[in-house]
Amino acid sequence: MNILIIEDEKPAQIQLERLLNTHFPEMEIVNRLDSVTSSVEWLKNNSVDIIFMDVELSDGQCFEIFKQVKVNAPVIITTAYNEYAIKAFKVNSIDYLLKPIDQNELIEAVNKAKKATLKPALDLSLLENLLQGKATKEYKQRFTIKLGDKILLINASEVAYFQSEEKATFIVTHEGKRYIADFTLDAIEPLLNPKDFFRMTRGVIANIQSVKSVSKYFNSRLKVTLNPPTSEQILVSRVKIPLFLSWLEGEL
Repeated sequence: MNILIIEDEKPAQIQLERLLNTHFPEMEIVNRLDSVTSSVEWLKNNSVDIIFMDVELSDGQCFEIFKQVKVNAPVIITTAYNEYAIKAFKVNSIDYLLKPIDQNELIEAVNKAKKATLKPALDLSLLENLLQGKATKEYKQRFTIKLGDKILLINASEVAYFQSEEKATFIVTHEGKRYIADFTLDAIEPLLNPKDFFRMTRGVIANIQSVKSVSKYFNSRLKVTLNPPTSEQILVSRVKIPLFLSWLEGEL
């Protein structure tokens, strides 16, 4: 497989090449570029299997490349700053490595990129059927909660998130009120509008309105902070990140 390195800092480029030559000697580094302009020109006339791309280049940020030329190869973003994590995953990036690059994270990223190049094409007819089914489906609008002899109605829009703890399911509202529900997360998930709710983890389904912040976390995961805050960290797995980011953008 062929690798393109887009990096304007010579020490960082040398370190990356050393790691790649050590752990993936069968791969060939076909070129080393240091700017948006040179990268766009090269990609217009050449193809490659994997691209390592620093964010801050000599003439701007690497995200400008995606605006000027179609990038088909899996991209692994490398940078010394973690504030670009979300933006990185919105482009062709399949992983995000902080400098100095950890060799184990590099190995994981390259293996992920290798798998990405082998993925089969999407069945467009299946996608069309799914979209048509989603367009006509009606989702749950309110929930009933038993409080002694009373029944409380909670609109779906009032729910900040559903949380499973110690074999019980709780509804937590935007106001911070917490109620025990008589269903499981697995049972309620298909009844929720996927534009509004997302299964962050096995124990949390969150409303888009409850997402306070998102940041990069260890092992290429994303840490999500909800409002009201949860008792445990919410970590979105690497596998779910592309779908999660599409949800944040309202593309589901």
